[in-house]
Amino acid sequence: MSMLHLVNKSPYERNSLDTCIGYYRDGDAVLLIEDGVYAALKGGATAPKLDGIDVSVLGSDLAARGFTEDKLVDGVKVVDYAGFVDLVEAKDKVQSWL
Repeated sequence: MSMLHLVNKSPYERNSLDTCIGYYRDGDAVLLIEDGVYAALKGGATAPKLDGIDVSVLGSDLAARGFTEDKLVDGVKVVDYAGFVDLVEAKDKVQSWL
């Protein structure tokens, strides 16, 4: 069974991303929303943790924090709300990490 993991907290504020990664399995996907998008920024302390993980960020949340796609770790995808829905539909379960 595949899962979509939603992370909405900054990795510098909470350990939600670390917990999420601990449960991540092949076929899963991670979507970073709200302050969770900070985890996908190049040069950040959490950037190496995303290696080998299917990660997307919500584009509107990235833009709301003043960042553009070129500031993201290589391989991280940017999705809009329709892409968010597509990710939900593609996975068997959704887990929010608070």
